[in-house]
Amino acid sequence: MPKRSAGLLLFRRRGGNVEVFLVHPGGPFWSKKDLGAWSIPKGEYAEGEDPLEAALREFQEETGTRAGGVPIPLRDIRQAGGKIVSAWAMEGDFEAARLRSNLFRMEWPPKSGETKQFPEIDKGEWFSIDAARLKLLKSQTGFLDQLVLTLAGGSEN
Repeated sequence: MPKRSAGLLLFRRRGGNVEVFLVHPGGPFWSKKDLGAWSIPKGEYAEGEDPLEAALREFQEETGTRAGGVPIPLRDIRQAGGKIVSAWAMEGDFEAARLRSNLFRMEWPPKSGETKQFPEIDKGEWFSIDAARLKLLKSQTGFLDQLVLTLAGGSEN
């Protein structure tokens, strides 16, 4: 059975344009990666757990802020590694500079025997849809397509 994650695609309207909030993974493996490395705030959830509740929890854990708004369901996507991601678009705003992510521990440097602590998310930023297509993990760009279609009055769900 594939792993499952749930997340939120937070969006806002600025001067007639739509911007989406994306997060950059923390830790040493991601520190020098940019294009194709960003994600929607998301995380794994347990069997039987409500995916929307997990998405809201993960957003708060990764940003330090509780999301509020009306969730718009998006179709699930399967990431390159096989993980299935459920997501909801939600209109809202968030001051990216206030991001406060939860932390994780890992051995670093590898095989050193030392354990260090890193933020799960090291930064978050607002991007235009076009810029987000470049920044976002390729397998998650389908969420952008669904959001654009939904906001245009269509529905892909």
